[in-house]
Amino acid sequence: MTIIRIVRMTFLPEKTSEFQRIFEQCKNDIRSMPGCLHLELWRDVDDPNIFVTHSHWESVETLDNYRRTEFFGLIWKKTKILFADAPMAFSVEKVS
Repeated sequence: MTIIRIVRMTFLPEKTSEFQRIFEQCKNDIRSMPGCLHLELWRDVDDPNIFVTHSHWESVETLDNYRRTEFFGLIWKKTKILFADAPMAFSVEKVS
């Protein structure tokens, strides 16, 4: 079962460029993680400080394995200090 992971993040206005730099540096590494099938970065059209990552994973286990990696820990540490608000994350599966 493919899992779709959505993470909505609101950044401090002066930190959006830094986040985009971090994402550009690590996106190919994330895409090459075992179980990662797809990764995109979206930006809210009404609020340029809000970004959303949209990724597809082979399973809950492959997503969880990625989230336990040292690589993820380093990226998350760099990213979370840029937030203006708590992120919202959820995983879903396609029904129809």
